[in-house]
Amino acid sequence: MERGGGALVSSNLRAAAHHASPLLSHRPLLPPRPADPVRRRRRSLSAELRRLLPLFRSHCCLKEKNDLTMQKGFRISNFKVFTSYGSQASLSSEEVNKEKLLIDCGDDQECVLGGIVALGKFDALHIGHRQLAIHASKAGTPFLLSFIGMAEVLGWESRPPIVAKCDRKRVLSSWAPYCGNVAPLEYQVEFSKVRYLTPRQFVERLSKELRISGVVAGENYRFGYKASGDASELVRLCKEYGLSAFIVSPVMDKANRSYNGATTSINSSDKGQVSSTRVRHALAMGDIDYATELLGRKHRLVLSLNEGCLFTEKRILAPRSCMLNQPPGDGMYENCDFLVNNDLIGSCRVAINAENIDIELNDPSFWQENATKDGDIIGIEFG
Repeated sequence: MERGGGALVSSNLRAAAHHASPLLSHRPLLPPRPADPVRRRRRSLSAELRRLLPLFRSHCCLKEKNDLTMQKGFRISNFKVFTSYGSQASLSSEEVNKEKLLIDCGDDQECVLGGIVALGKFDALHIGHRQLAIHASKAGTPFLLSFIGMAEVLGWESRPPIVAKCDRKRVLSSWAPYCGNVAPLEYQVEFSKVRYLTPRQFVERLSKELRISGVVAGENYRFGYKASGDASELVRLCKEYGLSAFIVSPVMDKANRSYNGATTSINSSDKGQVSSTRVRHALAMGDIDYATELLGRKHRLVLSLNEGCLFTEKRILAPRSCMLNQPPGDGMYENCDFLVNNDLIGSCRVAINAENIDIELNDPSFWQENATKDGDIIGIEFG
């Protein structure tokens, strides 16, 4: 009964609204005022300004307040973020910079935009890593995404890199003939920033933040917190986020020399493929030929000269602290190439011991025409 009564009242009110009011139907005594064209234009202009004002405010960037410019994409100094791994959050400019994925890219994080990214650690930049770059170049613009700082985060023993940091660009440039005459560019991700991401969260960040087109990885690639994701899950997640995924078979070590220590008894993930571990052991054993096979190039030891170096007529005696990457094992090495600031000078012989590296140039005329100094970068290529 109450429901019916309510419906009746509502119906009556609606019906009453349709009857014209006597006042509204009454014709005015005075004729309507003729429209003022100036006033009409003013009202039209005011309405247009009111409509455009919010847009103007949202696009206005003031340098005095250090707001971010809007030259690339849509970027503002304070915005809301929605992700699958967190509720709505408000991030300031400083927080965005702190949380950005690539540490050696700009604020816009567009360095790898639309590219094909090879995923890995890429310590040695060996022929297996080169194969990933080759596959990436066939699918699009190739990039390497390296994860750094793993040893510090996971408590591993600190050790020198196989390739000096200042020498990596040169090595990647040498891959251009294999990659359609395009030298892959490398960008780095701080491992601590992605350590706790699930596989889904990691792929989501690649897709939404870096806006890549696809990824390339090896068959044994693991990712996500506690390496919970494998290559098959990478393919599945990439498909879900609209990314291409290419899984590449490992490059096998044809020599497969057992003495180097890189066997399953030392490394459980070793299945006979070329690896940075094998390169390290080959260098430690002083097997230059084997290291050359694994790297696909001569191994270059890079040194930064300092006041601790001794110079004679045709020799340099440098402490091991000058070395910027891993040297071969202690011993004497003949017929090495000697370079100063990437310029080939000539051949030399090198003796390495626990404290120093002794470099003897075969042609002493270099010292008569040139003088090395503190801060110079010298390279020694073995093999």
